[in-house]
Amino acid sequence: MYYPRSFLKFILLGFLLVSLPLLYALVELIVSLDRLGTQSQQAVLQAAQAGRASRQLYEQATTLERLVRQQLILDDPQLIDDYGRLRQDFRQTSQQLMQLPLDRSQIAQLEKLAENESRLFSLLKTPQRPAGAAKALADGYATMAEDAQTMISATNRLTEREIEHLQQTAAEGSKTWGYLALAAGLIAMLLAITFAVLIARPIRQLDQAIRQMGNADFTHAIEVNGPQDIRYLGQRLEWLRSRLHELEEQQNRFLRHVSHELKTPLTAVREGAELLRDRVGGELSPEQREIVRIVRENTLSLQKLIEDLLNYHQTRSVEPQTLGPVALVDVVRRVVREHKLAAFARLITVEAKLAPSIIVGDGEKIRAIVDNLLSNAIKYSPRSGTIAIELSSVGDQAVLDVIDAGPGISEADRPHIFESFYQGKTAPEGRIKGSGLGLAIAREYTLAHGGRIELIDRIDGRRGAHFRLYLPLAMPTGRLQARGTKPIGTLQEEG
Repeated sequence: MYYPRSFLKFILLGFLLVSLPLLYALVELIVSLDRLGTQSQQAVLQAAQAGRASRQLYEQATTLERLVRQQLILDDPQLIDDYGRLRQDFRQTSQQLMQLPLDRSQIAQLEKLAENESRLFSLLKTPQRPAGAAKALADGYATMAEDAQTMISATNRLTEREIEHLQQTAAEGSKTWGYLALAAGLIAMLLAITFAVLIARPIRQLDQAIRQMGNADFTHAIEVNGPQDIRYLGQRLEWLRSRLHELEEQQNRFLRHVSHELKTPLTAVREGAELLRDRVGGELSPEQREIVRIVRENTLSLQKLIEDLLNYHQTRSVEPQTLGPVALVDVVRRVVREHKLAAFARLITVEAKLAPSIIVGDGEKIRAIVDNLLSNAIKYSPRSGTIAIELSSVGDQAVLDVIDAGPGISEADRPHIFESFYQGKTAPEGRIKGSGLGLAIAREYTLAHGGRIELIDRIDGRRGAHFRLYLPLAMPTGRLQARGTKPIGTLQEEG
């Protein structure tokens, strides 16, 4: 598709092409109206001429009849001369009528009238008229006057015929104008739709490119078609995408290198703290054991922070090759088993009621979502508390509820709990403060799977936080329910 150099020129070109059919229809309408007006004017002029000429012909015929009758009575040669002058006017009037658009019968009637007048005039000029000539002349001119009078009706019919012709022409013109207006409107509409699509295409491509970069997708090249200035804008966006992609790769390499460099000495410090804690180097005094405990807990916190940073950086998207069916029941059971010791240490009971739910996604990322929710609930639950996990299906979505009995989340913290590195109140009972990335990672993974996660109020009015996770099902709810619900029971360990 050819595009002008400028987007503005392209819009003006589209406007011009869309306007051309309408302009053509308007010009054709003006020309048709002008043609109809000219025809109407000619028809009115011809009707006026025909009416005037027919009346003159009748008056001249009656005058000729009167002169002939006078001449027959008076036998005055001067009357013959007057007749000759008047006869010229009669013949001119007949010629005028002959030039009008009369039908064949009317033309034949005019020719017959002229022949009769010539024959009677020849008889009138004869010096020695035969017997009965006077009567023949009187009757002949009387008949000629009657024939001239019939021409008035003939010209009236001519006027009526012209009026009918104008009405027919107007009706045909109206139909033609209607078809022309419809065709022009359809052509203009098709051109408008075509140019709207051609104009919207580069704009849509720009919008997709901006959305692509807004979603941190720098792997797909940006290509924008259209006028030169729009293509130039697309090229600048492609340059920006390439630059951001390079920066992201540099960031990935930096994080991998930093994490590797940090983990090596951190592992050594942690192993040393574990050895001291196990009294491998000998007995420790109470003060030394407290120092070892602080070192050990801070190394664990630092290791968790490094892992959270790496995990959060990988939450941009779900890799296509990792997608597959995921049984949420199995994921929840696995996460509960992994946190069994942490819950046992604080006498926390985990009550789970799970309905079979199958989704399509990345099993490890789904496990990370549930792990963050459950670890957060264990972290803030009081000693000997209870955590409720409920998995159900609502329509085409799987719904996972994680409810703890902790202090809950304050109104000031609610708008920010899913933000990166945001830390609310410290964990109770002096537990190590988190990195503020757990819920942010859970939210990013959830969005990548087409779901959502939200904090809602507990319906029973008790203290604690209630997180609800929505994920789209890969199988209709009815088929899942037909497979039955299999609760995993409760996890309760006594210390």
